[in-house]
Amino acid sequence: MSIYLYNVYRNPNVGLFLKVSERALLIPQGYPERKGKLMAEMLRVNFYYASAGGGRLLGPLMVMNSSGALVTKFATDDEVAGIERSISGKVERLDSIYTSVGNLFLVNDYGGIASPILSDREVEQASRVLKVKFIRMPIAGYFQVGAVGMATNNGALLHPMSNGEELKKAKEALGVDVDVGSINGGVPFVASGIVGNTNGLIVGRSTTGPELMIISRAFKFEGNPVKHIKMLED
Repeated sequence: MSIYLYNVYRNPNVGLFLKVSERALLIPQGYPERKGKLMAEMLRVNFYYASAGGGRLLGPLMVMNSSGALVTKFATDDEVAGIERSISGKVERLDSIYTSVGNLFLVNDYGGIASPILSDREVEQASRVLKVKFIRMPIAGYFQVGAVGMATNNGALLHPMSNGEELKKAKEALGVDVDVGSINGGVPFVASGIVGNTNGLIVGRSTTGPELMIISRAFKFEGNPVKHIKMLED
């Protein structure tokens, strides 16, 4: 298990373009196949091309775990069907006025946190598709819980201003230890710059040494953190 420093489209905000679970890596349509294979190898999953609403910003427009995915209401029938084939799980459009689905849910395979602006009906749909229980709460004062947090089945990282009560509730909801930190040289919206699963993490190249140490601790990398950090070359 390693932490790989990498940029997508020469951009350190890898979490805006990629979506990862224990079973699949989704990358934007048209992204070089060689680079997709490289990232998939690092995360030990297969990669698939996907889009949502015709765009390449997969991170904000969908939420995914090993059971399924919810996508923006702007996703076409072909896009939904393609994602469903790729991840071998249930895929639905979130029945909501809100379109940035990925910003409204923080989830792994054990549980999840839903934005407090969502209705009971919306949270129930997410629970049914992703097959986990959710709690509703803000994180560090933000309702965009999927933007200020990132979780795998090993651990979770939240906005650096998250308080002790939020950390306690997040740990209970996600079933993993939770830490606080930033990404890409101080960005507190951690989901923008990190994706991964229990096999590894891909983080933006602007991430600093101290940030990488916290990420290593949060996601349970054993031993000397430095030996786990590698640079992915294009």
